[in-house]
Amino acid sequence: MSKTIVDGSYCAGKIRDVHGPRGEAWLEMLPALLAEFAARWSLTILPPFPVPSYNYVAPAVGPDGEAWVLKAGVPHGELWSEIDALRAFGGHGTVPLLDADRARGVLLLERVLPGRSLREVTSVDGQIAALTGVLQRVRRPLPGEHPFMTLADLARGFDRLRAAFGGGYGPFPPERIERAAALFRELAGEGANTMLIHGDMNPGNVLRDEQDGWLAIDPKGYAGHPYFDVATFLNDPPDGLSAAELMSLQARRVAALAGALGAPRHELLAWAEAHAVLSGWWSFEDHGAGWERALGLAEMYEILGSVAGR
Repeated sequence: MSKTIVDGSYCAGKIRDVHGPRGEAWLEMLPALLAEFAARWSLTILPPFPVPSYNYVAPAVGPDGEAWVLKAGVPHGELWSEIDALRAFGGHGTVPLLDADRARGVLLLERVLPGRSLREVTSVDGQIAALTGVLQRVRRPLPGEHPFMTLADLARGFDRLRAAFGGGYGPFPPERIERAAALFRELAGEGANTMLIHGDMNPGNVLRDEQDGWLAIDPKGYAGHPYFDVATFLNDPPDGLSAAELMSLQARRVAALAGALGAPRHELLAWAEAHAVLSGWWSFEDHGAGWERALGLAEMYEILGSVAGR
């Protein structure tokens, strides 16, 4: 017998924030949506994971006791890209996708157990070993006629920034925006090493599985250079560090990643700087706030890059 336990309060704020009235309407029909898919897939849906999210994500038990996860979100392009990416990765370095309904925005996934995240690994060497292992497993050529957004497409976010401020820059330093836009043109332009990449390899999206080791969850699914995934990891550092502590940590991480990946240090820093500025704009675009830390990171990478010889 299928059943559901619904509590959308933990994700309601973020869903309303991003999707507005459409998100509000979706939240109202969430209990019926979950009941429908619990019946369709013979699930017992347990209380959701207590982590703020833009989707409803809950552990579920399959008809024969299988440990699964049900993920439901407002149907939109990013969720559809996640489904396409998970299918393309095929469980190689990512959590396996068992089933999905694109039109309804619902995914059924294997559950990662015990599921502790890379945030819980405190040593730099331990984090880098886990991350690079996942990066090497997920790296794969783009499928033919792929549906994935390119990093050049993402960088057009800077055009939206200028349009939002009537051709200006609003609260953003003009030189920082123009520098990041130029870096994207250089790094993601013609001849770039374009592959299917995860797109959001932050430490919270890398989980430990008792059988398959470290796995990535929640891919964005982009066509781009693998170092973009390195940037998304670097740009989600721990909270509570002083400026000096943060710079020291990021310098150590970049050095370790460069060594593990055989990558030029200045190139990783360039990707991290460009992504930091773009993510700062995304924060402003979605929430109207929260961009300052990202631009502080970008300034830090520029300083580290000058030392590294860029």
